[in-house]
Amino acid sequence: MRVAVLGAGAWGTAISCVLAARLEVTLWARDAAQAATIGASRRNERYLPGFELPSTVKVTADIREATHSSQLLLAATPVAGLRELLHHVRGAAPVVWLCKGFEEGSGELPHQVAAAVLGESARCGALSGPSFAEEVARGLPCALTLASRDAAFAREAAALLHGGRMRVYYSSDLVGVEIGAAVKNVMAIAAGISDGLGLGLNARAALITRGLAEIARLGTALGGQPETFMGLAGAGDLILTATGDLSRNRRVGLELARSRPLKDVVANLGHVAEGVHSAREAAKLAASRGVEMPVTEAVSAVLEGRITPAAAVERLLARESKMER
Repeated sequence: MRVAVLGAGAWGTAISCVLAARLEVTLWARDAAQAATIGASRRNERYLPGFELPSTVKVTADIREATHSSQLLLAATPVAGLRELLHHVRGAAPVVWLCKGFEEGSGELPHQVAAAVLGESARCGALSGPSFAEEVARGLPCALTLASRDAAFAREAAALLHGGRMRVYYSSDLVGVEIGAAVKNVMAIAAGISDGLGLGLNARAALITRGLAEIARLGTALGGQPETFMGLAGAGDLILTATGDLSRNRRVGLELARSRPLKDVVANLGHVAEGVHSAREAAKLAASRGVEMPVTEAVSAVLEGRITPAAAVERLLARESKMER
């Protein structure tokens, strides 16, 4: 069985390493020089340093070569690059995207982007869940959820990717899985701010819990299933991203709490932190649906420079007591 991984960032490289043990894998890099370097050295030192790509993984910058005869395409670009990528591979094979977040400007989730480009009837879905690329590449155990509105495709694609130390469950709640994936990055920024300000473990736990409540409120308002938010793509991914030292979004929050300018923080990451763009889009979407999301609004205000991290915390603490929901 042949699979094409489209995008040679950290996650694309890591999943190529894992799948190569069971499948024929081609890794596509947009940049020809990067593809040549990875192919020759068998390493992706820019995005996933210290790991050797299996010799069986073919590396190319030719997208037609990558997709030819592939039974499944794994889109491993950031959300910002998904629309363009899907235009290039339309009709080649079923697609599963690995990106999480909202498209900046349109505010669309990946499945909405896919529907616009591939059509409503296309066989496609999202792979999500708690998964740091570095740990996946090391062969450490992880569990993920593959979601599609086409339940049969979700089951088939999950079975194809499932194996070794990577467990893959399947779901038909594509909206719920994508909302959990997108908004958990916002909550990770909030948790980073809390830790950066030295507010303690109690405060972090409270933020994660109330953050999960916000994710569930927005997700169910958009048609997601409540149980999804207690699963891998909800609570699982949120806990990992809000507490793990490998979390880029948590790192953004930590640096903002230290009064570093956002543009400098993002520039020094070397990777995309989807929560930076998702906070504004999630806050806009919540407002349009009448969904209360105070933590998301506070993070959005901090990122836009309308309030300091410390003031955002005080604003949240000053909210009236209410029944927990």
